[in-house]
Amino acid sequence: MYDVVVIGGGPSGATAAEELANTGHKVALLDREGRIKPCGGAIPPRLMEDFHIGEEQLIAKVTTARMVSPTGRKVDIPIENGFVGMVDRKDFDPYLRARASQAGADYHIGTFLRIERKSDAKHVIYRNKSNGDEHRLPFRLAIGADGARSRVGKAEVDGWDKIPYVLAYHEIIEAPQDATTYDPMRCDVVYDGSISPDFYGWVFPHGDSASVGMGTGHTDIDLKGATAALRAASGLSDCKTLRKEGAPIPLHPLDRWDNGTDLVLAGDAAGVVAPSSGEGIYYAMFAGRLAATACTETLKSHDARNLKLARKLFMKEHRTVFRVLQSMQNAYYRSDDRRERFVSLCHDTDVQRLTFEAYMHKKLVKSRPMPHIKIGLKNIAHLTGLVSPEHT
Repeated sequence: MYDVVVIGGGPSGATAAEELANTGHKVALLDREGRIKPCGGAIPPRLMEDFHIGEEQLIAKVTTARMVSPTGRKVDIPIENGFVGMVDRKDFDPYLRARASQAGADYHIGTFLRIERKSDAKHVIYRNKSNGDEHRLPFRLAIGADGARSRVGKAEVDGWDKIPYVLAYHEIIEAPQDATTYDPMRCDVVYDGSISPDFYGWVFPHGDSASVGMGTGHTDIDLKGATAALRAASGLSDCKTLRKEGAPIPLHPLDRWDNGTDLVLAGDAAGVVAPSSGEGIYYAMFAGRLAATACTETLKSHDARNLKLARKLFMKEHRTVFRVLQSMQNAYYRSDDRRERFVSLCHDTDVQRLTFEAYMHKKLVKSRPMPHIKIGLKNIAHLTGLVSPEHT
C-alpha cells in the first residue's frame, strides 16, 4: 500500500515524489519515459536555490536577453548580478526522477490507464512498457502530474477541460560555431506575427546545441513552417537538426486542482505555466512541492479538504504575478503594432531591471515605487498611442 502514487515523472511529479519520500512516506512514481517536452529550458536562480539544483546540471548560462520586434528592432537586456541557467529536458527530467528514487520513491515505468476504486481498495492501473501487461498500485492518495493533456485530470477533476492552451514546437539543433546572429550566452525572444500571431518565437542556447521554436494558440498555423522561417531569419537554417518536439502548454491555472476525495493535480496538469512568458519549470516544481504538502496534511488529518492546500498556497504566492503577465499578454500580443510597442517599452532601464528582478526571484518588486509609476505611465502612453513605437 502506497501513501501516495505520483502519476507523471516530469519536474512537478518528480519533485512531489522526492518531497514525500524525504518526509517518510511510502511513494510510487509512475512515468512512461521516452517523451521529451518541448521547452526552452530556462531556470531562474530561485529554482536552483529552492530545489538544490547545482550548476553541474546546467548546459549553458545566459547573461543577456534579446527582444526582437516585428520590424527587426533588437533590444538587448543584460541580466545584472547573475545569470539564467539553461537545462535540456532530456537530461534534466531523468535527473529529477533519479533524485526521487534515491530519496526512497519506488519508480515504475509504464503508461497510466485508469484509477479503480472498490470498497476494499483503490488502485492506479498502468500498462508495463516492456511487455504490455497491466499492473496495479494500491494507494491512499494520488497526484496527477501527467502533463498538459492530463488523462488523470480529464478523468478525475471537474473543469479540467477549461484550460486555454498554446501549441509549442521546437527543434534542437547543433549550435553554430561561427555565426554573427547567434550568441551562446544570449536568449532571443522574437515577437513577430509572421512567426507567431499571438505568442512568440525563441532561440535559446543549450551549450553545444540550441532550442529554436515557437508557440501559438491558433490551430491553423504551420508550426514547423514557422520554425523554419525563424531559423532562416536567425541564420540557423544550415545547422544540423538533432530532434523535434511538440506539445500543448497550458496558460491558466485550473480553478480546482483536487477531486475532493483522494487526488490532486500538479504542474502542467494543473495549468501552472506563466502567461506571456510560457515559463513552466519553476512553477511546476513549486506546485509539485505544494501537492506533496497537501497530501501530507491530508494523510495526517484524514480530511480530504486539505487537498485544496496545493492550489490555495500556490495562488497566494503567484496570483498577482500571473495576473500581471496575463494582462501584458492580452495587451501586447494581439497585433504587430502592439508587439512593436512592447519591444520599444523594453528599452526602458526601469522595465528591464524590474522585469528581471521579478523573473529571477519570482516576486513583484515593491521596494521602489517611482519606477513602477513611471512604467505605468509609459505603458499607458504606448497602449493609447500617445507615443510612437520608436519613442523610448
